[in-house]
Amino acid sequence: MDASDIPNVVLVHGAFVDGSGWEGVYKILRRDGYNVSIVQNSTASFDDDVAATKLVIAQQDGAVLLVGHSYGGAVITEAGNEPSVVGLVYIAAFAPSEGESVGTMTKDPPPGAPVPPILPPVDGFLFLDKTKFQASFAADVDPDKAAFMAASQVPWGTDAVEGKNKTAAWRSTPSWFLVTAEDRMIPPDAQRMMAKRAGASVVEEQASHSIFVSKPDVVAAFIEKAASGVPIGTT
Repeated sequence: MDASDIPNVVLVHGAFVDGSGWEGVYKILRRDGYNVSIVQNSTASFDDDVAATKLVIAQQDGAVLLVGHSYGGAVITEAGNEPSVVGLVYIAAFAPSEGESVGTMTKDPPPGAPVPPILPPVDGFLFLDKTKFQASFAADVDPDKAAFMAASQVPWGTDAVEGKNKTAAWRSTPSWFLVTAEDRMIPPDAQRMMAKRAGASVVEEQASHSIFVSKPDVVAAFIEKAASGVPIGTT
């Protein structure tokens, strides 16, 4: 595979986890010839996470395919306005419009929708209830791995939750959306709505919110499909 024919892949994690969750996806993409970078966001502040993602984008030589999971989708929706970004890939993610934040998008869940077990904020940061973490966040992940994820949670800042999108990159950049039909963090119907609004190419998978951990082969294949469809040579 000629490296000039494929974009660089930049992976952006979401809330409560860090970039190490992408390891399985990373290994597959690297095996298949992709240059892959992983953003390590603090998830303390939306603006800081966007800035950190832009730093990694700037390090790439050539076109960038930007991939976001969960809250990372909100981050790539803003950071994806960088001129080298040729495609956006949402994995069980938020895809806000202008003036929307994760907080505004989740404040009024529809009747019957799963409610994530987020504990009350402490000093401006949120955690998930460890005893309910696997059921809500990682139902199809190996129990030992899910327990480790619960124990190693990254605090999610309320400044990140309430950070509002200024310019939705999906309005001008091709997008792909992997909907997780068994998600108990972001309701599948909400994912479908965001994907439709963005005009994204959509695939649904029977998986939990942590599909990037439980089914890295599926996620990597979806990213590679998007990579084959982006307009290389336009940046």
